[in-house]
Amino acid sequence: QLAKPVATIGAPGPMDAACRAAAPDPETASMMLNTAPVLNTAPVLNTTPDAGSLERATRVGSATVEQELCRVLPKEEFTQMQVLGQFNLGFIIARSACDLFIIDQHAADEKANFEALRASTTVHSQRLIAPLPLQLSAADELTVIDNLHVFKANGFEIEVVDAAPTQRLRLRALPFSKRTLFGVADVHELVALLSEAPGTQHRLPKLRDMFASRACRSAVMIGTALDSGKMRQVVSKLSELHQPWNCPHGRPTLRHLVDLRALEATAAATRFRQRARGGN
Repeated sequence: QLAKPVATIGAPGPMDAACRAAAPDPETASMMLNTAPVLNTAPVLNTTPDAGSLERATRVGSATVEQELCRVLPKEEFTQMQVLGQFNLGFIIARSACDLFIIDQHAADEKANFEALRASTTVHSQRLIAPLPLQLSAADELTVIDNLHVFKANGFEIEVVDAAPTQRLRLRALPFSKRTLFGVADVHELVALLSEAPGTQHRLPKLRDMFASRACRSAVMIGTALDSGKMRQVVSKLSELHQPWNCPHGRPTLRHLVDLRALEATAAATRFRQRARGGN
């Protein structure tokens, strides 16, 4: 069983009004964040407790566990987050109401660059010397004809000619890149993607990898010191993204650190308040 996470943080004071407010409606949220509860550690004893006493000492109700594991964070809150500082030249510590978050500066900036590249980059095409007939099934052929704009956006130029079914398509141009080769196999891959999710503006995995590589190279690197203005810019940009929760390589952009409400009743917070008031 899991116990509530326990942590200490400087200057714990009375809870903000925002901390006392009710949690946002889950239907308006864009993300459920996992926290990392830790096992409740007991003092070392000379005797070994039996399994029953250990289970009772670490037992937490299912409702408590569920509450600790979930955090609701709408994307709009990124613009309202209070940036507290930088940690280890790689992470931004930010506060939203009564929750503290740690944001990976490289992953967050990389994801912003990636989505900007996907939206703005025009894929260049290279025309073939002669049109290449495409051998597709009747169903796949119709998929291509219905999504010619998607193929055009991915750098393919496909011509539809007056011929028998399965013989109506001619490939006239391919996407062009200095480091990546494209071919007929990529047409088939894009057809498969469109068949699985029709009506979606797909990008070829090869193009996606190109954008991810460019976004990574131009992003803020780990080890770079950031001033408060740059940190606020990195955090606020996340609110504008379609999917800000991880970089294109799958690395999370942020993690929940602690609920400040959980610190109010800790012994460390009590001692700190006593010292702040001049007590012992």
